Amino acid sequence: MQVYKFGGASVRDAEGIKNVVDVLRQTGYKDMLIVVSAMGKTTNALESIIESYFKSSDHLSLEIQEVIKYHNEVLLDLFENDHHPIFGQIRTVFEGMHAFLKRNKSPRYSFVYDQVVSSGELASTKIINAYFNHVGIPSEWLDARVCLKTDANYRDANLDWELTKDQIQAHSKPNLLQVTQGFIASDENNFTTTLGREGSDYSAAIFAYCLNAQSVTIWKDVPGVMNADPRRFQNTELLHQVSYREAIELAFYGASVIHPKTLQPLQRKEIPLHVKSFLAPLAKGTTVSKGAQIIPEIPCFIVKNELSLIRLSSLDFSFIVEENISEVFKILHEHKMEVGLILNSAISFSVCIHDKFNRMDQFLHVVKAKFNVVHTPKVSLYTIRHFNEDSANELLNKYELLLEQRTKDTLQLVMI
Repeated sequence: MQVYKFGGASVRDAEGIKNVVDVLRQTGYKDMLIVVSAMGKTTNALESIIESYFKSSDHLSLEIQEVIKYHNEVLLDLFENDHHPIFGQIRTVFEGMHAFLKRNKSPRYSFVYDQVVSSGELASTKIINAYFNHVGIPSEWLDARVCLKTDANYRDANLDWELTKDQIQAHSKPNLLQVTQGFIASDENNFTTTLGREGSDYSAAIFAYCLNAQSVTIWKDVPGVMNADPRRFQNTELLHQVSYREAIELAFYGASVIHPKTLQPLQRKEIPLHVKSFLAPLAKGTTVSKGAQIIPEIPCFIVKNELSLIRLSSLDFSFIVEENISEVFKILHEHKMEVGLILNSAISFSVCIHDKFNRMDQFLHVVKAKFNVVHTPKVSLYTIRHFNEDSANELLNKYELLLEQRTKDTLQLVMI
């Protein structure tokens, strides 16, 4: 069994879906399960629909029609006419989403989010499964919500591993190509849940773990794992081999090519992860597996933007001690702030955070009641793994430094 994962960029239009077929014909598709994300920028469009819904916007119906139109245009490019059953199936997906919004009584944003945004994955996988069969690649559509079972922590659900393993094994058909969704799951009441933004990689790892897969391949629009984002840095290089431990470090610091949760289940069963280009499917790409830490061993640059730097000091200028730090972490946890860097001195505590659930105002209100607070928004956190002085100076000469932290292998710089 092999697991392939195709992201939104690889299936953003009809040509992308046709290219997926070319990839399968070049690499083979025997004993395979394919995990697919929503097409292109569909998730962003659905998030906009959710915002319009909660703001009672007059544009809601128009935005839904735009999403339907986008998918219909892809269908018209893939199939000879609009009589194919897939047209009705996609219309049903989005009409069902609209009907949910009309009848919904829940005021919970995260609950509504998961019920709506999952439509993107349902639509993309139905289209791709239909096209596979249309061009002579027999496949079956598999609803990931039947297989992946979680708690009801909407937008960032926690997996029930035992139940998920049972469900996946019960619905797996090793001799038939199956197409399923990334990112989505369901709770004990069968309401849709999601695994966190960009969680499709994690979905692929879950299926691979439960099926004892031979490997997982994530197909990207880059040659593999690079030592930096080519859109942000010049002269980037391909990393040929990365150990599980090193990949987890890179993911923790924010490397976008691999989702942070993806690696742990693969490491437990030593399932290799390949990151390859869907534009050059026979190229070697990057392998993440047990072995050498990183080949070649060169500085790796990671950047996270739109963060906030929070500097806290006690109201009476007393020392920042364990009790203060414990209280800060409690507040960070309660407001679901994602921490990227921590630095403390005798009288201050600095933390660089990502406000992924837009709770900064509430967070600041709480901490200002207990500490002196200096809030610097819109900072960038640069992390350099295996840094040297040249790589450090490359950034220090470009941006204004607010905070720096060094260990033996890692340099972190908060900059504006």
